[in-house]
Amino acid sequence: MGGDEGEWLPQPDVDDIELVKVLHALGDPVRLWLLKVYSTGEQFSCAPDALGVGHLHKSTVSHHMKIMREAGITSTRAVGRNRYVQLRREALDARFPGLLDAVINSLPHQAVSGQ
Repeated sequence: MGGDEGEWLPQPDVDDIELVKVLHALGDPVRLWLLKVYSTGEQFSCAPDALGVGHLHKSTVSHHMKIMREAGITSTRAVGRNRYVQLRREALDARFPGLLDAVINSLPHQAVSGQ
């Protein structure tokens, strides 16, 4: 694992990202909120408070993040017991040009807080 670099969790290659899985993953209000958060381009820890979903249990947030990662929407890096997540914008834009922008731009400015 190499120091502070961490280990990337499994995710589909760009060519293996399926539209049906991406759309399914984005069909949940919590995951739409997470998409909005991740769209800033930063890396986030999986702590619910850091993601603006402090009312959700950490295991619930982890479940949503796993669905997004397995669909190819995000990348997750494990560093010890911590997980850092970022949007795979470049991969998704290459695979489905314009999809992310259309979804993100359709969200209300305050988005849905996962409730």
